[in-house]
Parts: sequence; structure tokens; C-alpha cells
Amino acid sequence: MATAVDDLFLPRTLDTNGTDVFGKMKKIKRLLTPLLMALVGWILCCPARSVIGAEVVDRIVAVVNEDIILLTELNQVARPYIQRIRNMNYSPEQENRMIFKVREDLIQQLVDQKLTDQEVERHKISISEKEIDNTIERFKQANHFTDERLRSELEKEGLSMTEYRERIKEQILRSRLVNRQVRSKIVITDADVRDYFERHPEKYGKTKRVYLRNLMMRIPAGADASQKEAAMERMNQILDKLRSGETFDKTGTAGRDLGFFDFAQLSPQLQEAMKDLKPGEYTPVLDTDQGLQIFYLQDIEVVPGKSLEEASDEIEQELYKEIVNEKFQSWLEDLRKRSHIKIIL
Repeated sequence: MATAVDDLFLPRTLDTNGTDVFGKMKKIKRLLTPLLMALVGWILCCPARSVIGAEVVDRIVAVVNEDIILLTELNQVARPYIQRIRNMNYSPEQENRMIFKVREDLIQQLVDQKLTDQEVERHKISISEKEIDNTIERFKQANHFTDERLRSELEKEGLSMTEYRERIKEQILRSRLVNRQVRSKIVITDADVRDYFERHPEKYGKTKRVYLRNLMMRIPAGADASQKEAAMERMNQILDKLRSGETFDKTGTAGRDLGFFDFAQLSPQLQEAMKDLKPGEYTPVLDTDQGLQIFYLQDIEVVPGKSLEEASDEIEQELYKEIVNEKFQSWLEDLRKRSHIKIIL
């Protein structure tokens, strides 16, 4: 199971709507979180290869004290994120900007991992094979995975069982390092919990949730103004049919059932479009980074709030995570200052 420190090794890249691209990925592949976390620590130590008269296919992209990070490592880690960006139909310019930002973020993450791995070795922190076995078994039980299902999912991610075990080992060792350097020094009081509860009424008061369906038309990259105008006209025609009582199927388009969302977590654009809608109504056609979209509000529910007693455990975990992240970043920044780091992108 991912811990607070695991999130420290994931990049954050926002699209033009302020949406965390990798947050989307995390949600989509939630069952495979340990597998995805392992990808961030992937180290493919193959030698640089070249042929006389041919292009060099590997090189050093960072030096971290006595260790190096190779281009193959960066490319391997970046591959699933870059593929996700390319599947989101951004313009070529925006796609290039986001991919460049991803690579910049990931090289910094790899440097941080290399530093923590060096500290693990320096402090002689270790883990047994039995502990790795137990971690994998807990993951399988929590997600109702058989051995065959786990191996199948690993294969989709390009990992063998041996490689996956090594990634699990790295994550546990890093977690123990953080526990030694940071977690053992954290104390959370009842006053801290009460203060957090009082400062976040939006989290522990009543919550509005909306059940959504949507219909989307993607705009081809490089489409000119007339093509965009034609697509908007087509979507408005579909919206007129929907508002007159036709279903998605009868309009010749396939709507997607998106399920429930906390209203406060929707994008500002979607919140504005839905603020006065009643169940059974449609938004106008929205021009988003993913394409032209129409949303159908199927249902609204209001979830009762929590008392301080009911929320205490959740708040304590949230505070713990915040403090761990803050102290870990402070410790890591200090470690960076004391280290020799050179980025060669």
C-alpha cells in the first residue's frame, strides 16, 4: 500500500484546466498503485551502446555524488506518463511543453531517489525476503489478486516478478529511512486535530455529490477555425436533441457513465456550468482540453457531515501525512545541499 512518502516520488503536471494529469492516472490505476510506484524507482543499468557511424543510444543525464543516472532510466520512467499525455489529444505545442515538464520533474525525482538510496546504504538499512513476500501477499489480498492476476498486471506494466520484488524492496527501504529520519520525531496532539477540524468545515460538513454522464467530441490536433466551428455546431445540434428528450443512444453518439463526484472537486469551469442544474438537465457545450463536452446531471446527493470524534482518526492521518511530507522535503533539501548533483539534460 502506498504511504505518504510514496507520493513524494510522483511528479505533478497540470493541464490548462488546472487538472493534475498524474492525479488522473493515479485514479485510473488505483488498484495497481504499488506497481506504478515501482515504476518511479525503476533503474535500468545497461551500458551505453554505440556503433561506428551510428547514433549513441545512451548517455548520462545526471551525476549524484558517486552515482549516475542514464538516459535509458529516464526514458523508461517517463514512458507511461508521456503515453498518457499523447492520448489526451493536446495540440503539438502543448504536448511538447507538457512532455518537457514531465522529463524535468522526473529527473529531479530520480535524483531524490538516488540520494535516499545512498542514505539507505550508508545507514545499513535492510529488509528480508520474507518481508517482501508479506508485502506482496497483503497487496494481493487487499485487491483480491491471484498469483496469475498479479503476474498479468505486471506484464502489462512491462515488469517481471523479479523486477517487481526489487521495486517493492526499494520502496520499503526508503520508507524505513524516512521513518528513521522523520516519522519517529512527529507528535500530533488533540489540539492539533481540533484546530484542523475547525479550519476545514468544507471537508467535514455536509458534502454535495453529483452523478454525471458525459458526451465528448475530440478536436483533431491542428484543426483550423472552420473545423472547430463545425464541431461546435454539431455538438449544439446534439444538445438540442438531448434537451428535447432524446437519449445519448438516439443521437447517434455514445455517452459515458462517470459516476459520483464531490461537487467541490470538479473543475471551476464545470462547477460554473452546473451550479444551477437540477437532476435530468444538461450543461451547455463546454470547450475543454480534452475536446467539446456535454455533461448530464443524473443525480444529486448530500452526504451528512462528521463530528470531531468521527473525523479524529482521518484528521490525524492527514496531519501526519502533511508533517511527514514537510519534514521529509526539508531533510531532502538539506541532503541536496550537502551532495554533488549535476543535471545534464
